[in-house]
Amino acid sequence: MPLVYATEQDGALSPLPPPLQLFLLTEGVTIQAALTLATHLGIADLLADGPQTSEALARETSTHPPSLYRVLRLLSSVGVFSEIGTGRFAQTPISALLCTGGPGSLCSWVKMTGLPIWPQTFAEGLHSVRTGEPVLKHVVGAELFDYLAAHPREGEVFNAAMSDFGRGVAEAVSQAYDFSGVERLIDVGGGHGTLLSAILRNNHHLKGVLFDLPHVVAGAREPMAAAGLLDRCELRGGDFFAEVPAGGDVYILSWVIHDWDQLRAATILKRCRDAMTTAGRLLLVEAVIPPGNEAHTGKIMDFVMLTALGGQERTREQYESLLREAGFRLSTVVQTASPMCIIEARPA
Repeated sequence: MPLVYATEQDGALSPLPPPLQLFLLTEGVTIQAALTLATHLGIADLLADGPQTSEALARETSTHPPSLYRVLRLLSSVGVFSEIGTGRFAQTPISALLCTGGPGSLCSWVKMTGLPIWPQTFAEGLHSVRTGEPVLKHVVGAELFDYLAAHPREGEVFNAAMSDFGRGVAEAVSQAYDFSGVERLIDVGGGHGTLLSAILRNNHHLKGVLFDLPHVVAGAREPMAAAGLLDRCELRGGDFFAEVPAGGDVYILSWVIHDWDQLRAATILKRCRDAMTTAGRLLLVEAVIPPGNEAHTGKIMDFVMLTALGGQERTREQYESLLREAGFRLSTVVQTASPMCIIEARPA
């Protein structure tokens, strides 16, 4: 079903008139800005113990009461908070996800989407549509990850967002796939080991290799040690465009392939194919775009890939083609409890 705005009339939802739907779609940036502002102010945390008035929230956040009310009224109109009476606000299932450190928290993700580089990049998106090349480099003067390295504050926000998102995906993946017959799992491009940690915790027989750039893997030692997993996890630094560790039963790549164009994505997968035996398995944790007009997170993220990184989200057919090019055949796609799927492939 397409994403449409609706209103309740006589107990039933009715689509809004097309001009009003279009207006609301154009104001997505306004809603996002208000959402980021409320997240920075910690409004969801303040409402965790029960409803409060906008005046009380303003006192606790050192803001102007009438102005804060206007922001919260907007967010309540789209379901983030709920206005009870006039000027009194309560938590909703959406705002509960904005609580710092709460279960499934997406607080850092919201802050990341509010970074100035995104609207600056999207405003110049016509360049990407005309050329097929990411425009972010032209806007900020560097590739995304180089920019974040040069701007540590924004880099910290970005990394925290990836960790927030990754925790939910990691648990969903570890529950959705049967790792019982796997002895050695190699997590390629695994960052600080969020996914590998979840799989190891739920599969005590399994040993893993966390593989990423040397400085990235170095940052994984402390969290893996704190989780008590270093005795079952080897940390290896390297470049997955050159080679990946050999000897794994299963190679898993989570939200890696979508960052890259067809040529570089195929190169990474070929390095995995070179490292594994004919009995090995490859798992890609990615959004798989469905056909038709269905609203899907992958369709939104694909615009980010187009304009910012030069990668792409893919359909099942596009993954089949990419895997075939790298020497694999797609065997199955498993939907997880998260927006991500597990694409299983075997050597062709």
